[in-house]
Amino acid sequence: MPELPEVETTARGIRPHVAGQTVSKVIVRNPKLRWPVPENLAERLTQQRIQSIERRGKYLLFKTQHGHQLLHLGMSGSLRVLPADTAAGKHDHIDWQLESGQLLRLNDPRRFGSVLWTEETPEQHPLLASLGPEPLGEHFHDDYLWQKSRGRKQNVKTFIMDSKLVVGVGNIYASESLFLAGIRPTTQAGRVSKARYVALTQAIKQTLAKAIDAGGTTLKDFNQVDGKPGYFKQELNVYGRAAEPCTTCGTPISNKVLNQRMTYWCPSCQK
Repeated sequence: MPELPEVETTARGIRPHVAGQTVSKVIVRNPKLRWPVPENLAERLTQQRIQSIERRGKYLLFKTQHGHQLLHLGMSGSLRVLPADTAAGKHDHIDWQLESGQLLRLNDPRRFGSVLWTEETPEQHPLLASLGPEPLGEHFHDDYLWQKSRGRKQNVKTFIMDSKLVVGVGNIYASESLFLAGIRPTTQAGRVSKARYVALTQAIKQTLAKAIDAGGTTLKDFNQVDGKPGYFKQELNVYGRAAEPCTTCGTPISNKVLNQRMTYWCPSCQK
């Protein structure tokens, strides 16, 4: 599933080609995504200029004069900028044809993505209103996690993956951040000290920033906009490395399922 770095990479990849362009035509081949594509999407967007493309959590926000298109890549979605005459494939569900002669194409084999429309401020949309702060933003500061964790009995990995607490810390990056901070993922969130939460906050920022700079993690369902894979996976310390030696101490990496997600950690480095 594309996580925050992959979505940010996508936003940065398509922005130079799409922002500032007028949509000349919208082709919806399959409206049956996670939620039905609005029947009036083509009417809303045709001959509208895409003023900007921003990201909120894992949502891409396409701003026009009359509203915002909200796009989520789901489990397997991807966007490509292609020549307008490029033939569509089996899982190419939506094309946004641009005045430049290019098109933006949504491919989503599993169809868990979504394309929605709102005329309200996007932050007021039900899917965005309850989201926590951006992990690379100023509101995610050193005291934040510690303050939110008081009295929490859930494990710390599940805690930091709660999008109502902070957006975009998905399964891969939660495991990696906890490793850098030296915190075992099974530790009860309310029992982690303030000093260790400061370290975890910085680890989350460092891990996500590094992944964004590297172009996103290479997953089987994700490639960058230009078709090149991300390059962060080769630098993972614990995720997907069960029984392999820790990159720091050589101890075999442990793994188990926490809250239905596979979790990885070093039993020596993380306490």
